[in-house]
Amino acid sequence: MRRVLDLDVSTVLLLVLAGLAAGWVDAVVGGGGLIQLPALLLVPGISPVQALATNKLGSIMGTSVSSITYYRRVGPDLTTAGPMAVAALAGAVGGAALATQIPAELFTPIILVVLVGVALFTILKPRLGQQDDLRWEGNRHRWTAAGIGLVIGAYDGLLGPGTGTFLVISLVSVLGYAFLPASALAKIVNFATNLGALLYFVPAGAVIWGLGLAMGAANLVGGYIGARMAVAKGSGFVRIVFVVVVGALICKLGYDVVTGSS
Repeated sequence: MRRVLDLDVSTVLLLVLAGLAAGWVDAVVGGGGLIQLPALLLVPGISPVQALATNKLGSIMGTSVSSITYYRRVGPDLTTAGPMAVAALAGAVGGAALATQIPAELFTPIILVVLVGVALFTILKPRLGQQDDLRWEGNRHRWTAAGIGLVIGAYDGLLGPGTGTFLVISLVSVLGYAFLPASALAKIVNFATNLGALLYFVPAGAVIWGLGLAMGAANLVGGYIGARMAVAKGSGFVRIVFVVVVGALICKLGYDVVTGSS
């Protein structure tokens, strides 16, 4: 912990920039953790659990402002968001508890697999979610939404990168939402998963507060800008940027796995 707190100014500035980019990407298409968490894992002396916990603190600040922005401009369906968010919060608490049991050397390979999966799905499904085409109504719709929230919430507490993207993909492909309302719903649920993880990580003393708050402030700004851009311009141009960013991270983490770098 002491080594992390003694970071030089240039490193902190790079992490803040990562938080800004993560907030913007997360608000528009989800997956800001794909930028923010790997950046934290590169910090000398930080443990994987500390990186996860600090990432959650930064992310919840961004998801809070993007959720409000989407709510005001898109008006997401709260009858779906409510049960989904409650289930996701419960899943995130359990996932965060499980995260402390995973050997540190497994984190990078797991995140690498997640990155590849998200990149492939994003590239192969460019037209998915053009308009609402809901599969079910009533209780079946809500129970399905809650099940999705529970599973993805557990993943978010356990690892986190790509959670927003997985939520959007699930809302579009399983429930049948169009991309923009799915993004709005995903932000509300993602806020709940971040909160659930922090309910475990904060008492456990895993959060690095100074670094997390600095990245969170940048994440908040990025989230506000990203949510407004998503509503105004749609997701086409962001999808290209997202694939490029994910591709770069796959190359970096893949190199680390092959060479055994930390």
